[in-house]
Amino acid sequence: MKFIIITGPQAVGKMTVGQELVKITNLKLLHNHMTIEILTKIFDYSRDSFRKLNEEFRIQIFKEFAKSDEEGIIFTTTWDFDDKEEWDRIYKYIQIFKDNNAQIYIVELEANLEERLKRNKMENRLLNKPSKRNLEWSEKDLLKSVKKYRFNSKENEIKEKNYLRIDNTNISPDIVAKMIKDNFKL
Repeated sequence: MKFIIITGPQAVGKMTVGQELVKITNLKLLHNHMTIEILTKIFDYSRDSFRKLNEEFRIQIFKEFAKSDEEGIIFTTTWDFDDKEEWDRIYKYIQIFKDNNAQIYIVELEANLEERLKRNKMENRLLNKPSKRNLEWSEKDLLKSVKKYRFNSKENEIKEKNYLRIDNTNISPDIVAKMIKDNFKL
């Protein structure tokens, strides 16, 4: 069993890289908006009910998946490295898989803001993330997050042995997926 977390800032390409990685491995993909989009039809994104259920959905999915005979799963998410609760959230997910003897892999993507603003409008993103289709709101949210959160780690901050950081500003998602596959021998 393999648990691969792909993290990085908004519109860096986490989901798209995950989709490409699925094409060249036997892994499944749970991108963060798969749970978000279900819940935003019922609860406002800012409500405690939304956050609580989003977390519970993911934990239950991970618990069931970790016990399965599947080869592994890719999960995409942002991670505010300045927030202890975010560290706890990520390591709660990791622990579920470690408790089931899974191999843990963390991939951190980074890209410059200009490229991320372009990617924020890409067809694949808007197709898979309906809540991002209000481009004016989505762009403002992305720009606000740059000032409010630290979605990329500092050097040596992530201690997992299977860790890879890629600046994918000028690298296509299929090449990034191949880099991940080759680096971790997936």
